[in-house]
Amino acid sequence: MSTKTLPLRGISSLAPNYTVVFSDIWGVLHNGIAAWPSAVEALSEARHAGLQVILISNAPRPNPPVRDQLRGLGVPDTAYDNLVTSGDVTRNLLATTYRDARVTHIGPEKDRPLVEGLPIAFTDDASADVCLCSGLIDDSTETPDDYRERLETLAARQIPMICANPDKVVEVGDRLIYCAGALADLYEELGGKTIILGKPFAPIYEAALDLAGRPRLGQVLGLGDSLRTDLRGAHDQGFDCVFLTGGIHAGEFGPTTMPNGKRVAAFLDASPYPAKGWMARLSW
Repeated sequence: MSTKTLPLRGISSLAPNYTVVFSDIWGVLHNGIAAWPSAVEALSEARHAGLQVILISNAPRPNPPVRDQLRGLGVPDTAYDNLVTSGDVTRNLLATTYRDARVTHIGPEKDRPLVEGLPIAFTDDASADVCLCSGLIDDSTETPDDYRERLETLAARQIPMICANPDKVVEVGDRLIYCAGALADLYEELGGKTIILGKPFAPIYEAALDLAGRPRLGQVLGLGDSLRTDLRGAHDQGFDCVFLTGGIHAGEFGPTTMPNGKRVAAFLDASPYPAKGWMARLSW
């Protein structure tokens, strides 16, 4: 067992040391199909204990539809204080740096709220100034390789890709599906330039800190299930993070709700991004 990162029964033992929780959503609060009751209870209890709870999501949509989705999955508004998404940060960039730009979009129609009301114009690949990538058009059947030819053409034109969701894959029930981050990786491999605004990069955390009233980073506790986004983001920005093993990395640790502690310890010991502790599912 690792001597650096210990298993936790819940976050209640850590709560007195912090004033703000930055919690991931998908993989921590729900799996895309239903919320985990213990996770909802944990965030609600954190609020009752006086902590602010800010949800941080790499969802490529502005936060109102994400709030609606959370309600539908069983996460009440009372479980958190505020919410910021990669879509929110992307909208801000499009409204400022890329105001009046000609934009080509890679992603499903359901992501179009991302750009509603913005001063941009949609166009085809040949005329675009910038590519906005929010995901695969049909993530239930497609893979990044289905987009190789299109991305090669865009990369040859040297137009930047704004990636509205840095996640490479996400858990839906018991399977993983590709996200926009996987397309951004391929675009970079093909020589294209990417602009990535969600976790683990600074802009989304700056927005979350603003929502929380600019606490000291030592007062912030992160909660996340991804090494690449949550643990790295907390490390790079300078705050602590608890690792949830039952999300995106669950397949590496044995049974989801009873992970193999030695495997978790080896995983965390090998990681360049430390965790304050770990648990299978978020609980209080």
